[in-house]
Amino acid sequence: MYINLASHYIPSNIIPNSYFFDKNGMDDETIVRKSGIKNRRRTSANENVNTMAISAIENGLNNLPYNITEVDLIIGATYSPYDTVGTLAHVVQQKYGISGAIVFSVSSACSSFVNAIEIAEGYFAMGKAKKALIVTSEHNWAYLNESDPISAHLWGDGASAVFLSSQRVTDKDHEVLGVNTEGHATIGRGPNGVCLKPFDGGISMPDGRDVFYNAIKYMSEKTESILEKSGCKLADLNYLIPHQANMRIINKVAETLNFPIEKVVINMIEFGNTGSASSSIGYSQVFGSMQKGELAVVTVFGGGYSSGAMLVRV
Repeated sequence: MYINLASHYIPSNIIPNSYFFDKNGMDDETIVRKSGIKNRRRTSANENVNTMAISAIENGLNNLPYNITEVDLIIGATYSPYDTVGTLAHVVQQKYGISGAIVFSVSSACSSFVNAIEIAEGYFAMGKAKKALIVTSEHNWAYLNESDPISAHLWGDGASAVFLSSQRVTDKDHEVLGVNTEGHATIGRGPNGVCLKPFDGGISMPDGRDVFYNAIKYMSEKTESILEKSGCKLADLNYLIPHQANMRIINKVAETLNFPIEKVVINMIEFGNTGSASSSIGYSQVFGSMQKGELAVVTVFGGGYSSGAMLVRV
């Protein structure tokens, strides 16, 4: 399986930490100390999950090495949908006139991107698809309770688009050497660790300590596991692309792995936690600059709980 293109979209509306002081009493120094976040992005009034997904595709479409109508599998990934019936994947199909494709959306919280990659791998293995498009988009601000001092300052909006094929298309493709996912609903706070209840408080993180501990544990373990299964060593890894939840988590994962923080892709300081889109946005940020032979691991942890990792090589 090969990745042909990765692109992303970030809204232009910047929300600094100072925004929250009048909302819930959280000041800049406290937010930076607790999360590492300085700014986050918020959609404009005419944007939503679907429009961001389209924008992410548009930002890379000129570099796609084939016509988008050749895609025969479209997977949307989000926990913050604009429409739960006409999903973002179906909106993409309609926008680009991709008739005859398999189309659906999935959610496994912030690990959804890697879950979608694994699903595409399965369809390719069964011979039911040859080219796939994964659109990952989160509109956290649509469900955010600004008065919540625990987690309101964490969230940002953003989207990504990743095109895959069962066979190599160009010599610039990234080969997926391995991908795996796992559910962890039986540990810690499980499904209660992070919540999005549209009619009961919106998006929240009732127990950040439990999320913190398990995110470090499983993102570290999944990174080591995917490398070992693929016959690669941590010392050979050029990029580590973790889910962008908290700078303290990212630092601790790098410390646990004894991996140089300079090789870790970080975007949450300016973008906030963009949910399931965060790791795919990070991957998109380095996709075009990765050199022949370089390795990257995307490692994720999501509320629910769930985890996963993907190893790619140019």
